[in-house]
Amino acid sequence: MGTVTRVILKLSAATTIGFSGWCLGRYSEQQRHLNAEIRDSGTNIISNVNIKKMPGLPVFGTVSAAVPIQVDTNMGSKLSTTSTRVAEIMKFGFPGLDHVRSYEDFVLSYDRRNRVAHWVFEHLNKDKLQPNNEISRSKCEFKPDPSIHPFFRSENSDYKGSGYDRGHLAAAGNHKCAQSHVDQTFFLTNMAPQVGVGFNRDSWNRLEKHVRHLTKVYKDVYVCTGPLYLPKVEANGKKYVRYEVIGTNHVAVPTHFYKIVVGETHDSKLEMEAFVMPNVPIDDNAPLTNFQVPPESIERAAGLLFFDKIARDKLNKINGKIIK
Repeated sequence: MGTVTRVILKLSAATTIGFSGWCLGRYSEQQRHLNAEIRDSGTNIISNVNIKKMPGLPVFGTVSAAVPIQVDTNMGSKLSTTSTRVAEIMKFGFPGLDHVRSYEDFVLSYDRRNRVAHWVFEHLNKDKLQPNNEISRSKCEFKPDPSIHPFFRSENSDYKGSGYDRGHLAAAGNHKCAQSHVDQTFFLTNMAPQVGVGFNRDSWNRLEKHVRHLTKVYKDVYVCTGPLYLPKVEANGKKYVRYEVIGTNHVAVPTHFYKIVVGETHDSKLEMEAFVMPNVPIDDNAPLTNFQVPPESIERAAGLLFFDKIARDKLNKINGKIIK
């Protein structure tokens, strides 16, 4: 055996050992955090929660790694289906990997400090939005997410008497394929404090309907929604980031909310729309185009990169304007 061949074999073996060690380390770290959360939460988290029904936590090596999660077949087909759905939703990349939670029909990243999601991702198409008389929002209840450590959860009591709605990030109307899909949009991890009249129940609702309408234009629609905490110039001429917190858990009230949408045409062209709305009452006659912004302005403000698997020069349109 030649010297070169022996060197190649040694390098291959070293690479394999190193990668295996990395995987084992990641697994051990996950187990350590999981055990700590269970231990810190006491025995009630085991006795009162059906672990099999808790949202999963996909772990990926890079922000862009939208690949199916490898699941032990003994864990059942439901988990395998969920992991495939996650890969479908996150086809164009993850904005970030901070406390990611996967549900049956949407994926979010949870901000444990602010008790509001960093971002929520959905994938829509015409078939998934077909009316279904067996699916009813009236059957749903707002509820804390049992997959979040009790120290970092928001509770219904935080919203009571606050003057704010529990505003959906992944809209309930986007998830009509199964009752469980709608139910999961009512986890408080998917909520943020929103002004009710003039915003959540009006202009924000118009924006959600606009996104659903896009499924009649595109074969697939990918939408990312989240909060922003933007600075404001005050009397002394300096900029400050100020936002209210509500309840005993100090749930943050975002100053603004964003939606970034990518539509894929039947001939595989990609078009993007990006919106930012202030969390205040908005004139219902104001056209949605008033709230369109360059997508990079949201990325800078949120500290996230959206749809990072799509080069901007590959987009056919942004906010209705053809990219030259």
